[in-house]
Formats: sequence, structure tokens, C-alpha cells
Amino acid sequence: MSRVTPATRALTAAGVAFTVHAYDYDPDAESIGLQAASALGEDPARVLKTLMAQVDGKPVCVVVPSDREVSMKKLAAAMAGKSAQMMKPPEAERVTGYKVGGISPFGQRKPVRTVIERSALAHDMVYLNGGQRGLQVRLKPADARGVLNAVVADVLA
Repeated sequence: MSRVTPATRALTAAGVAFTVHAYDYDPDAESIGLQAASALGEDPARVLKTLMAQVDGKPVCVVVPSDREVSMKKLAAAMAGKSAQMMKPPEAERVTGYKVGGISPFGQRKPVRTVIERSALAHDMVYLNGGQRGLQVRLKPADARGVLNAVVADVLA
């Protein structure tokens, strides 16, 4: 497995301190984020999942704890939109340039608006997908927010 991905290149270019952590990815896991947290021996609240949604038809990246779900109503409100829905996997792969299970908020094919769940900022360090299945990056949540120019909002269901 390569530890250099568009995500790690984007973080390096931004001058953000991070570490890379590989784990055994289970494609049959019921929840990819929870499986990553378990494999890393981490609290699921600190292992953030990257979801792709649409708000009023425009792509949005949503970063939330792996053990929680997104409220579409709160997501739409956070983006000053009327409606939100999850993006279909083939569309998410096309927009991001990553495969489902390896979608990172960093280094996507083209930048999209990003929302990070407010509670994620309470941790000293968090894990986010590193741009391929079985690869996570560990960094300060404030650094993630800054690199992504993310909106911070309560978007949990």
C-alpha cells in the first residue's frame, strides 16, 4: 500500500503535521468508519468518516464521527440550503477521484464545500481517511478545518 496519496500530498503542501496509519480494511464491514476505529484501537468519536452529499444539487463533503449519522435537515441549514441528500457512490467517486471506502476530504479531484461536525473539534487529535482504503491520517482537528476551509456546524442526527 502506498502511503503517498493525493490526500497526503495536499496535507504536506499545506504544511500540516500528520501521521499515516495503515489498517486491514474489511470491504464487507457494515460500517467502514467503525471498522477503521476498531482496527486502529481508537474511540469511534475520534475516527471521522468522510461522506459526500448534495445540498440543493451541489456537492458537499461532510466530516462526522464514525459512530454518528448526519441530519440532512441540519446539513442543508449549515450550507444555507433548502434540501440535502447523500450522494450515490458512483457520483461520489467521480466527484472526489477516490473509491468509496477510501474517500478523503483532502486532495479531492476538485475542491467542494466542506462541513465538519462541531463535536470533532473537541478532540486533541482525530483520524480521517488518507485517500485509500485501509489508510488513515492523524492530525489536529483545527488543522483539518483550516486546510479544508470547513464550515463548523452541528450536523448530527
